[in-house]
Amino acid sequence: MPQNLSTNTSDRLIEANPDCENWIVDDDSSTEAYYPQETELTVDPYRLFRFLSDLEDILLDIPGDRDRLKAIMPLVRHLLTSSYWLQMEYDQPSPKTGWSVKMLYREPEYPLTVQMVAWQPRSVSPIHNHGVWGIVALISGEEKNRFWKRSPTAEHPDRLELVGEKILQPGEIISFMPGAIHSVESIGDEPTISFNLYGETNYKQRYEFDVTNHTAKNF
Repeated sequence: MPQNLSTNTSDRLIEANPDCENWIVDDDSSTEAYYPQETELTVDPYRLFRFLSDLEDILLDIPGDRDRLKAIMPLVRHLLTSSYWLQMEYDQPSPKTGWSVKMLYREPEYPLTVQMVAWQPRSVSPIHNHGVWGIVALISGEEKNRFWKRSPTAEHPDRLELVGEKILQPGEIISFMPGAIHSVESIGDEPTISFNLYGETNYKQRYEFDVTNHTAKNF
């Protein structure tokens, strides 16, 4: 069943982080703070259909993933603070897996998916990449991201090295280049709720990693 956040969630999204921090995780999993230039976004409410149309224009007009991410992140923030109903659209995390994914938009031949993701407190994801660009906007709870990079040896070609971590607070937006590798942990005592946006899935480039055995497998 869908679960609703409190009606002041959109205020929390703005006020919890007045600096409106945005982060880009590169293909080598290094992180960079990004402060977009102020632009006047006058459409209010900024509805999902308009957001999707703007995204399609960006994908057509901007060829590079990094530049696309920089163009999309301000639109994600505008969408969530304007169409606040989106922040109340999520499913309870599964007791079996510890997480849930509610698909907000998916269409054949449209090269992205829009999701709301919920994690039970203290749930931890496998270490993985997505093989495509992605954007995560944290709405509620706290989420620890650990970042990894490939550090192959002759014996272990899929060996990883931990390069850093970042705890996301409500209002922060983090974006990932296709080669970025991370794991996610929901910390604190309340579920972690996020708005997730991903480019066209490339399953051949999407891996789950085992750092103990230095292996990788498609998922």
